[in-house]
Amino acid sequence: QVQLVESGGGLVQAGGSLRLLCTASASTFRSETIGWYRQAPGNRRELVAGISPSGSTSYVDSVKGRFTISRDNAKNTVYLQMNSLKPEDTAVYYCNAPVGSTLVTWSWGQGTQVTVTP
Repeated sequence: QVQLVESGGGLVQAGGSLRLLCTASASTFRSETIGWYRQAPGNRRELVAGISPSGSTSYVDSVKGRFTISRDNAKNTVYLQMNSLKPEDTAVYYCNAPVGSTLVTWSWGQGTQVTVTP
């Protein structure tokens, strides 16, 4: 079972930037599409960005042009660069490998809290 560790969250003012990291415990990570998810209080967890093993990326409309997902397979790490942050980006951010539209491959990590103040 792959273990996921998310880090890099914090408290930032609107318009600021953060860089999140997702590190996996096993090299099988490299052959998977990896997604960054977020869950705000009272909301469902949503997939906001994804990256294929070859580096193709996708984003939900609300973050397009502001967030950039990337990966370093040698380090078993996926990044999420978040710029022009908005208060509505406040959430706990997680990573995982999506399976279809609703399932994921591994157990969830602890996530990393992102809080954006007005």
